[in-house]
Amino acid sequence: MSKKNPKNPSSKVAGISNDAVRTATGRDWAEWCALLDAAGARKMTHQQIVAIVSGKFRIGSWWQQMVTVGYEQARGLRLRHQKPEGYQISGSKTVTVPLARLFAAWHDEKQRRRWLADADFTVRKATPNKSLRLAWGDGKTSVDVNFYAKGDAKSQVSLNHGKLPSATQAARMKKYWACELAKLKALVEVERRSSARG
Repeated sequence: MSKKNPKNPSSKVAGISNDAVRTATGRDWAEWCALLDAAGARKMTHQQIVAIVSGKFRIGSWWQQMVTVGYEQARGLRLRHQKPEGYQISGSKTVTVPLARLFAAWHDEKQRRRWLADADFTVRKATPNKSLRLAWGDGKTSVDVNFYAKGDAKSQVSLNHGKLPSATQAARMKKYWACELAKLKALVEVERRSSARG
């Protein structure tokens, strides 16, 4: 099984770059791997590693999971996208629109249909300008969506689609979300430019 090299600054672990994990958590992949190695995480279960990350470090629940999954992948403890409850994929996109506009493009059903027309899901929980929790239409998988401000007119959306039943399905949903997020970026940025001209 191939292993990621967390010391390579250009490499991605769990689909997330060193820059992204450092910005969100204050540590890059090499630092996280060293900390978790020192804590004995190589011999721990996924839940035990999450408990260490959540107990000792002040980062959000989404990043607790991503740091744990990234560590497990970097150390060859799991296949790409694999989690104890199935497979999980992630995706993110940075757009040049304010945070509230990006959140509305997801939360407002009329706006969402303009770029995510074929998706079947139920919004289980919404925290304005911060997060959405979605129950996917298959009744088995779920999507966690998080929003981050990157300045007055720049923001980022990151998502996890979890509990996927197979590596094949995980790969398919990885491509699906990459495509849909590209649609979202194009739509909101075109609308922003049109509004600025008007």
